[in-house]
Amino acid sequence: MLEVVKVPGNDQDRFFVGLVNEHQGMLLRMCYVYLRDRELAKDAVQETFLKAYRSLGAFRGESNAKTWLIRIAINTCKSMQRSAWLRHHDRRITPEDIPQTTVMPLAEDVDVMCHIMQLPPKLKEVIMLYYWQNMNVSEIAQALGIAQSTVSRRLQHAREKLHNVLDGRYE
Repeated sequence: MLEVVKVPGNDQDRFFVGLVNEHQGMLLRMCYVYLRDRELAKDAVQETFLKAYRSLGAFRGESNAKTWLIRIAINTCKSMQRSAWLRHHDRRITPEDIPQTTVMPLAEDVDVMCHIMQLPPKLKEVIMLYYWQNMNVSEIAQALGIAQSTVSRRLQHAREKLHNVLDGRYE
């Protein structure tokens, strides 16, 4: 996907190459869920890494690099969503459309994902970050730029909606 053509010559470059190698798959899946288009998701990931590279010197390490990249990616996706073309384009997706990890999802996971995809965006993003990215409430709050209490409320609300729709079939 994203090729880093620069040969790492210093610690900052090695750090960045490591970020790309470690996080590009995760960011692609997340951007795909936001943008519902594989090519746009690839563009968003590339734009995310370009923005990250340009501001690498300003990264203070107050959050972990994954949280920092997710924040950049979410903001990039939201900017792309505001374009006129995307507002008038049918971008419905199914869980099968999401770029896969190396593990195939179970049938019940696909069922749950279908319901997650139907959640409002603010609820969907906290569920994705909490369960898919294994981020804690504090990290999600940093990534989204919102209060921890807001993240907790959104998680609770999303879980309640999913519990009602799934009739308690899954925990």
